[in-house]
Amino acid sequence: MKDTLLLTLALYLAFPLFVAGAPSREGPNIVFLLTDDQCTYSVGCYGNEDVKTPHMDSLAREGIAFDNHYDTTAICMASRANIMTGKFEFRNGCNFEHGALVEEHWQASYPMMLRRAGYLTAIAGKIGFVVADKPGGKGVLPEEDFDKWGAGPGQTHYETRKNRSMAAYAGKYPHSSRSYGAFGADFIAESAKAGTPFCLSISFKAPHKPATPDPLDDDVYAGKKFRKPTNYGRKAGAHFSRQSRQGRQFERFHGWNYSDNYDEVMAIYHQQVHAVDVAIGMILQALEQHGVADNTVVIFTSDNGFLCGSHGYGSKVLPYEESARVPLIIHDPRHRNSGKNLRSAALTGNVDMAPTIMDLAGVRQPPGMDGKSLMPLYDEPSGKIHDALPLINVWGPEKVHSLGVVTQDKKYIYWPYAGEGFEATEELYHLGKDPAEMENLAPRKGYRNLLDEMRTIYDGFVHQWQEEAVPYHNYLPFGVLFDRGISWKDKQAAFQAKGEKRRGRRKQ
Repeated sequence: MKDTLLLTLALYLAFPLFVAGAPSREGPNIVFLLTDDQCTYSVGCYGNEDVKTPHMDSLAREGIAFDNHYDTTAICMASRANIMTGKFEFRNGCNFEHGALVEEHWQASYPMMLRRAGYLTAIAGKIGFVVADKPGGKGVLPEEDFDKWGAGPGQTHYETRKNRSMAAYAGKYPHSSRSYGAFGADFIAESAKAGTPFCLSISFKAPHKPATPDPLDDDVYAGKKFRKPTNYGRKAGAHFSRQSRQGRQFERFHGWNYSDNYDEVMAIYHQQVHAVDVAIGMILQALEQHGVADNTVVIFTSDNGFLCGSHGYGSKVLPYEESARVPLIIHDPRHRNSGKNLRSAALTGNVDMAPTIMDLAGVRQPPGMDGKSLMPLYDEPSGKIHDALPLINVWGPEKVHSLGVVTQDKKYIYWPYAGEGFEATEELYHLGKDPAEMENLAPRKGYRNLLDEMRTIYDGFVHQWQEEAVPYHNYLPFGVLFDRGISWKDKQAAFQAKGEKRRGRRKQ
């Protein structure tokens, strides 16, 4: 505990160097809304006329929607750490099977930076990670680092009464989605009364499995028939790598009934999203009611998408579009471009959330972030801030580990596993011409120049991994695994050496 306090004090003394003074009482306030497992085709403004998301759609009409927004790791724990820190997974060291978010990274997160700058901060829902004082540490929830706390451990619960920090809302709002709307409304009321700028973060559990919709919305999609995506079904995934079929995502096409009960499964999925939309409406109404709507920026996105039967897969994690690309909407009512129903095709990522929030708050971001502020795209939607972003999976069975790179209209994926009769595999897609990823161009002779171009971009991220990965939580060996120029035998040796080193430490 003494060591933790000393580290926190040292970081606190260091970080004021990056804070551009306390914000004025005029704001802006910031509301950050995050869902769990929400794909783009669950939102009306992303082209699905079958769904009802009026408040999400309204935010898009009044603000700007981003059409090429990717979670650089498509699984909740790592993605949420990416969002908080503005750093790729291998640079913040946080994911399932790897480790907690280390204190030094948490101290540079957007909630901590804004609170030090004078913002009132609150969080509710599934925070998704814990903070440890050192690598390998057990970690705890950062409850004391917020002015108001409504979050909980692990996956949290859909039953509000089971969430300790939200128990006061259980009587009126027994399902968690609406309870988070009420929490947000109360915090807005308190902050408006105090006259202090605030940053409210709501992390909805929905529409994460196990599917648990709010009964209040049972009639919204009752008997509804849903159009299937153009890449639905196993035939549409026959060109994918063998490696991608080894994880649970492949089995869940049948196990989660996308193959034989699609309409009912999707009705429940979209019903859960609808409840989130209702909660967003509660928050927007509170902003209006308490006179702060004109000075509050609202950001909405998801921690990863979902493969709802596309290509014959279910769940997330994989670097394909439905899993990695998610909705992102920003509404800044102060901006001259608001109210114009803007869209941006620029490449953006979850690591851009922290820099964007800090930019809005007038807080200078700490050095070392991979993300960039999105606000220049609000000024000029046709601009760009990234040439490429990585798509990372170092979770789950080793056969499914992969690293990809995506540009505004192209994607390259490398599957390194080459044991047990497998061969390292490449996939290449021209998303501008083939957004459904129906044709792997990597084996085709006519696309060698494009393949080489994307390989070069990929190799650049591998080099960054090798040079900048955290030296803990088993991230360094992946710099070897993803290197296209290293043999499978040498890659195995690298992981074996790392494993022996860990066992040696335990013996000591």
